[in-house]
Amino acid sequence: MQPAAVPVLNTERLILQPLSPEDAPVIQRVFPHWEIVQYLAAAVPWPFPDNGAHNYVNKVALAAVAAGTGWFWTLRHKDSPSELLGVICLTDAEDNNRGFWLRPEWQRQGIMAEASMAVTDFWFNTLNREVLRAPKASLNRASKRISESSGMRLLRVEKKAYVGGEMDSELWEITRDEWNALHQKK
Repeated sequence: MQPAAVPVLNTERLILQPLSPEDAPVIQRVFPHWEIVQYLAAAVPWPFPDNGAHNYVNKVALAAVAAGTGWFWTLRHKDSPSELLGVICLTDAEDNNRGFWLRPEWQRQGIMAEASMAVTDFWFNTLNREVLRAPKASLNRASKRISESSGMRLLRVEKKAYVGGEMDSELWEITRDEWNALHQKK
């Protein structure tokens, strides 16, 4: 079976462009900020190395796309499509299907909630997955609000390692049937 291509997705305010190798230099410049990384999995190297974005884009993200196990997008505002605001992804990893980060100056504007709705709909209604699970640090209140507002439910809390240290980690879930019942196209 052919891996599903990563399409361009559009929302009211955003263009979600498939991640490309050309994005690595911009990510290297805008990503390494404590406000972005503190609640990411401890697998993210910190301090962020000089070749960190290159390695992530080319050896992790695009390798997963080629294998058909990952779908990665950059977030761009329709008013300034050349500016990379953040990254959102879907993966077939067990208990870790959606992840994202957003530049601090774009946070608290509903940008990631909007992007999350688009990729979650892609997960369920294009990739035809049955369930989406998203882990998050309990202290990451903004990420929790995205899960709550999209109809996800908390499955469990356990300790996990994050860039910011060991902390409580929540696992959130929603099924395709639940998603489609809550987010029917009008």
